[in-house]
Amino acid sequence: MNTLVDNPVSAVDVEAAFVRLRSLVRETPLLHSVRLSAATGANVWVKREDLQPVRSYKVRGAYNLIAQLGPQDRAKGVVCASAGNHAQGFAFACAQLGLDGRIYVPRTTPRQKRDRIAALGAGRVDIIVGGETYDDAAAAALADAEQTGAIQVPAFDHPDTIAGQGTTAIEIVEQLGHAPDVLVVPVGGGGMLAGCITWLSARHPNTRIIGAEPTGARCMAAALQAGQPLELDDIETFVDGAAVRRAGDITYPIVRDSGTELVNVDEGRICTEMLDLYQVDGVIAEPAGALASAALLDRIEVEPGQDVVVVLSGGNNDVSRYAEIVERSLVDLGRKHYFLVNFPQEPGALRRFVGEVLGPDDDIALFEYVKRSNRESGPALVGIELANRHDLPGLLARMEESSMTVERIPSDSPFYRFLV
Repeated sequence: MNTLVDNPVSAVDVEAAFVRLRSLVRETPLLHSVRLSAATGANVWVKREDLQPVRSYKVRGAYNLIAQLGPQDRAKGVVCASAGNHAQGFAFACAQLGLDGRIYVPRTTPRQKRDRIAALGAGRVDIIVGGETYDDAAAAALADAEQTGAIQVPAFDHPDTIAGQGTTAIEIVEQLGHAPDVLVVPVGGGGMLAGCITWLSARHPNTRIIGAEPTGARCMAAALQAGQPLELDDIETFVDGAAVRRAGDITYPIVRDSGTELVNVDEGRICTEMLDLYQVDGVIAEPAGALASAALLDRIEVEPGQDVVVVLSGGNNDVSRYAEIVERSLVDLGRKHYFLVNFPQEPGALRRFVGEVLGPDDDIALFEYVKRSNRESGPALVGIELANRHDLPGLLARMEESSMTVERIPSDSPFYRFLV
């Protein structure tokens, strides 16, 4: 790992934040994962930041910044932008410290998170909803601060936020009894990653640090490729806790100068890991919370016997999203497929399709005529769920032999966005 230059955050800053936060922030468990260890051959530990009072690590950065404000700045009030988790940490800090605050969140923030923000704020915060992404909310928060003089509390791009989030690394080392061989951290704007890099590079430089981004929002990877932070033209907002359009001006050079590895994970793979965490481990993770462990299973090679820690960054998942999570997971596993089937407009056509094309364990999960007419045939959108992904070649072969015209809808088609 290279030596960091011109880093506005030091290991001492992270250690001071660790002392400052001890009275408020819960020391979350570091638990051995039998499932992840068996899958990788390493000794894998999960840092359960979903068990913070606000169910994410974001409280570390927000409280560390707000707690250091002087009386004059506190009187001005505080303002922040968030996709949900930072807002909860901000609201909790406002309630604990007796400050009034305003929180800007995008419309994509789940209702469950908004309700939690209000509850944690205990009447000390106002929530303003607008825009489609975190960056839209950030622009609104900046305009608010410039107009009112309120103090901004950034979600990731501030030295005090970075230092607070970096305290996660100190806890991990204390709980493990030594530095891990590998640490995998989820990445949105890069606050936790920059904080962990800052402290570990100074105190335990042999730890291999890996940042995991969702494939649809790779702002840090884009910044590294471009040589500076830049706005992504389009991002996938499903992993709302890490759906950031632009990496931070402070976090980016810390990551760049460290030579830290970055990997990306498809959203469907994250959904599969969310379901495994729930069904096997009994852990409720939000999409960003499952990002690091999904990356470990899908994109990272580790050596047998190594001590590997993955940060489960949050558990603020809305139960109403599980239908979409299951759908995306089935597509990721190769068990859910969509087709346009041109059915003859005659009795028994669907029965023939079921009998001649579908296998004994295949199931029609969706059937909807795309266009009804009096013509001899009509197209229908058909979703088929397979019991086993290896059954797909047989299904495609039977479709080819069928008298019906069948067109498969590839998962990278823009049309797919209307289905999952």
